[in-house]
Amino acid sequence: MTDFLRKISAIFWKDVLAELRTKETIFSVLVFAILVIVIFDFAFDASSETLKNLAPGVLWVAFTFAGILSLNRSFAREKERGCLEGLIMCPVDRTVIYTGKMMSCLVFMLIVEIIVIPVFSVLFDLPLFLPRLWLIVFLATLGFAGVGTVFSALAVHTKSRDIMLPVLFFPIVVPLIITATEATKNVFLGTAWSDLTVQLAIIGAFDIIFLIVPALMFEFILEE
Repeated sequence: MTDFLRKISAIFWKDVLAELRTKETIFSVLVFAILVIVIFDFAFDASSETLKNLAPGVLWVAFTFAGILSLNRSFAREKERGCLEGLIMCPVDRTVIYTGKMMSCLVFMLIVEIIVIPVFSVLFDLPLFLPRLWLIVFLATLGFAGVGTVFSALAVHTKSRDIMLPVLFFPIVVPLIITATEATKNVFLGTAWSDLTVQLAIIGAFDIIFLIVPALMFEFILEE
């Protein structure tokens, strides 16, 4: 187990250090997400109660499209530098590669979300320190990164990967995004924890399925 975690950590830190050198992924994703929220803020001129119904959609639109930009770079860096073959030839289980790449995508997305949510809170005049909101964001982002890593690895082998990734990815992740949006709206409307049980269960089930199944299939996907 220790050796397994060490190998995952090596792949994870490789991506982190590469990103720290260039900052191209986090910076571009962050600017895009904030730009989306600012545009919607100027577009809506509504009452506070209406905003509570519209704001969750704005937040998850920003997260979704920003996440796509992040996922597009997940394997593209290795592909562009001719290192993808070396990654495939690493004498490690493919689950290690999947987990390491998924964790780096998850961390990059969470960093962006941690910065974006306070900006969103100020612009839309909504509360920030809501444990339920942060739990929903984390669980939904975990599932998003889990399934997105698989489709990123699949799309990187195509010539038009920037187009193919959203086309393949969105039909699978839409139920997660819809559920996360509904749960976020309930949080802003002040519903109790008990009212979020079904939505949290759906998000949790999505996370479990799309973390286990891709890990088992990743060997075949990476070889394509």
